[in-house]
Amino acid sequence: MRSEPVVHVHGLVKRYGTRTAVDGLDLTAAQGVTAVLGPNGAGKTTTIESCEGYRRPDAGTVRVLGLDPRRQARELRPRMGVMLQSGGVYSGARAEEMLRHVAGLHAHPLDVGALIERLGLGSCGRTAYRRLSGGQQQRLALAMAVVGRPELVFLDEPTAGLDPQARHATWDLVRELRADGVSVILTTHYMDEAEQLADDVAIIDAGRVIAHGSPDELCRGGAENTLRFTGRPGLDVASLLKALPTDSAADELVPGSYRVSGKVNPQLLATVTSWCAQHGVMPERISVERHTLEDVFLELTGRELRG
Repeated sequence: MRSEPVVHVHGLVKRYGTRTAVDGLDLTAAQGVTAVLGPNGAGKTTTIESCEGYRRPDAGTVRVLGLDPRRQARELRPRMGVMLQSGGVYSGARAEEMLRHVAGLHAHPLDVGALIERLGLGSCGRTAYRRLSGGQQQRLALAMAVVGRPELVFLDEPTAGLDPQARHATWDLVRELRADGVSVILTTHYMDEAEQLADDVAIIDAGRVIAHGSPDELCRGGAENTLRFTGRPGLDVASLLKALPTDSAADELVPGSYRVSGKVNPQLLATVTSWCAQHGVMPERISVERHTLEDVFLELTGRELRG
């Protein structure tokens, strides 16, 4: 186990003309799987590409496995695997020959045949990259990133466009990498993916890290549990709130759908059902749910769509 971080970013700034994509960002990733989340345009990809050495920071420091990814690229690259969102493959190269070419650049690569079989690429091994489906291109890019047995892998949206079987096969591969001591920096828009795979999660917005911790820590940062129930629209939420403990909250999410958050326990559940009985409300459905990573993400970054 490494005692020092696998990635350490301090005060990272990156501008494109007059637009600041990353604005003094600090990020530390320990050994294991770190998921980097954020809305479109938050600065995730620029941050990751700075760590990979593809972007030159305008300010700040970046260290990957203790090395500067630009000045010490020759030393770092054999120890690092990279899966880009797109590109990185010759369009006319056949899938298997491209993977074998990448494997040949490393001293002790994984077995190419086994990796092809594992990721379901056997049927397209002789197909040119440009003729592969989007999902096949994703799986080939993943295979190229891990075939060299790297110490650290950057995976940028690794399951985008994959069907459920391929997605779960990718999850299993990430888990195996982690079990073998390989660290993974993962960007994803899938909250369940981050919850399933990540030891730590960093949420980026407006070019800065706005939350960082394990999935459990982040979810406990809001309501530890959430009680939801449905009833007729327009209930007197203010009256309900008065009946609840002082550290609770209540709101009507959409007409007829209500949320109570706070320390959800049997007493709180009894208070809500008693209030409903007193006000002639028959809940159509009542459930106690764990505060999810998606809840945290939306609370921190807002619910509006971003281009």
